[in-house]
Amino acid sequence: MKIHPTAIISPKARIASNTEIGPRAVVGEGVEIAEGCVIRDNVILEGHTIIGPNNFLATGVVIGAKPQDFAFEENVESSVIVGSGNVFREYVTVHRGTKENTSTRIGNNCYFMTGCHLGHNVQIGNQVLIENNCLLGGYVQVGDAAELGAGSVYHQFLHVGFLARVGKNAPCRKDIPPCVAVNDLSEISGVNVGGLRKQGWSESAIQEIQSAYHLIYQSRANISQALSIAEKLTWQPETKAFFEFIKNSTRGISNIRSHGKSPVVQAS
Repeated sequence: MKIHPTAIISPKARIASNTEIGPRAVVGEGVEIAEGCVIRDNVILEGHTIIGPNNFLATGVVIGAKPQDFAFEENVESSVIVGSGNVFREYVTVHRGTKENTSTRIGNNCYFMTGCHLGHNVQIGNQVLIENNCLLGGYVQVGDAAELGAGSVYHQFLHVGFLARVGKNAPCRKDIPPCVAVNDLSEISGVNVGGLRKQGWSESAIQEIQSAYHLIYQSRANISQALSIAEKLTWQPETKAFFEFIKNSTRGISNIRSHGKSPVVQAS
């Protein structure tokens, strides 16, 4: 174990033997750190925080702090649970759950750029990219391989579907379905074809998602009618998940952009 002499480590913290902890880092008594993690200078880990293997935490990262919720009670036992292989760049903040026995959860192989914030009870999937200064309110959920553009903000309880791509500075108030692209006005601008190809989707699978997108956003049917039509057709699992996301949305889904139509977004 390589721990800088200026780091403050609780004797009750559980730290794997091959962990690196830098200058002036603070690790509280409820923290668990698995093997292969690198904790740089001035990182603060507190509360009941579980850090999985092979995570990298850059300067000033704070994980496990109290939630920014006026209803939070000091005696609440809640947590942050982090998977493996994630990168947290400078000054990322992740708050723990706000209710008893709840948690903020992060999957595997995600990349969090400088200054982004994950509020209490946020749920992040695998291979998610969150760019600089993104702000996620409490209970936001982000699906696998989604990409959130720099400076975009997300209303509490909002859901972002898998492989969605959100533009820079977008003010997101409604759920964002899987596999779509969202522009900087928080309007749906098409299918995230570039992202699907990067994930190895076949052209036939992409064409099917385009058909599903067209049914929801560009046909004459309203959402309820489009979902009813979809239920009578045969779809691959990913496309079924697209429709299920829309069916289960409680906030409503983001609208198509109001000027012109662009059903396909090509790789940049």
